[in-house]
Amino acid sequence: MRHWLEAAVIGLNLCPFAKAVHAKRQVHYAVHLPADDDAGLLDRLLAEANALAALPAAERDTTLLMAPHTLADFLDFNDFTARAERRLARAGFEGTLQLASFHPRFQFAGTEADDIGNATNRAPYPTLHLLREESIDRAVEAFPDAEAIFERNIETLEALGADGWAALHVGPGGAAR
Repeated sequence: MRHWLEAAVIGLNLCPFAKAVHAKRQVHYAVHLPADDDAGLLDRLLAEANALAALPAAERDTTLLMAPHTLADFLDFNDFTARAERRLARAGFEGTLQLASFHPRFQFAGTEADDIGNATNRAPYPTLHLLREESIDRAVEAFPDAEAIFERNIETLEALGADGWAALHVGPGGAAR
């Protein structure tokens, strides 16, 4: 995941906010290992949300929770993510934490599976990303054209192409690099 963050997210500047928290070592990496354990993953997500909220942003600004043996099917993962967002809101994190998701087979609605634009949300493992709302607000303030990030990412990936993406070794199986 660190390689994915460095080579794809930071290296291609897919998220202009990632470099600073990575450089300051404010990214927490957590792994949920039980296979096919959706309920356990929800519990782990809440535990990670509580841990993130309990620490100052200067110490831990964001958390990547990877589930390498759970939710291999993207549609199942997508459904799970919606449940996870509702569970975080019920736990009182609405307005405090935001959930983003990444999956090796991420696919935007209305696209083909091999559309390179899907790579904006692809990672080596199913991953739930907890972000602090206040950090997002500060980052957007510092980056006045934040709404253009997605379009720029699509342009970057289209210029890179499928072969260029594969050469980064950040997809399924690339994490062992």
